[in-house]
Amino acid sequence: MEVAVFLFSAFVISLSGVMAPGTVTAAAIAHGARRRDAGILIALGHGIIEFPLMFLIILGFAAIIKSAAMQVAIGVIGGLFLLWMGVQMIREIRKEDFSAEATCKSPPLLTGLILSAGNPYFLLWWATVGLKLATDARQLGWVAFVLFTIVHWLCDLVWLGFLGWMSYGGAKVLGNKSQRIILSVCGMALILFSIKFVYSAGALWLDVLRP
Repeated sequence: MEVAVFLFSAFVISLSGVMAPGTVTAAAIAHGARRRDAGILIALGHGIIEFPLMFLIILGFAAIIKSAAMQVAIGVIGGLFLLWMGVQMIREIRKEDFSAEATCKSPPLLTGLILSAGNPYFLLWWATVGLKLATDARQLGWVAFVLFTIVHWLCDLVWLGFLGWMSYGGAKVLGNKSQRIILSVCGMALILFSIKFVYSAGALWLDVLRP
């Protein structure tokens, strides 16, 4: 009974985090405009980073994630990747021979992997809220911990899969014009996130250097 109650609370907390607008959400919608299974593939890429991370943080990796040097590096690298994605989306949308297939040149699985590894807010969530959930799960036993990892990732899979499916269906029904609108919004969102990542990394680095 105790494990069931914990898993339910972990499900609610995880789902609230998963459904919050962010880089992975924007990517799932953008990729979904051209292929139905994009959200699922992004969730798989996300899981490649997330599953090992869940085990690593209970072994002490959370302290490394919180370090200023790690946060700066992740912010800069992740920000530059987001900038590249956003800019190439906008450039393709402005072409007369626009095609949704050309806007998202990185494969969805790779996109999910890189956006997860290069997102300082995602890693900080795991170093704080996620660490508490993972620690509580581990105290209930390894079976509870493994179930927790599965429940958390399933939240990602269902939500991102749903976003990709809805984006694909909407784009096909509304046509080329709707694809331009969807991808324009996603492209601008990714560029804004990239600016936020790099700015936060720079501000943190200046705080470290300040005597």
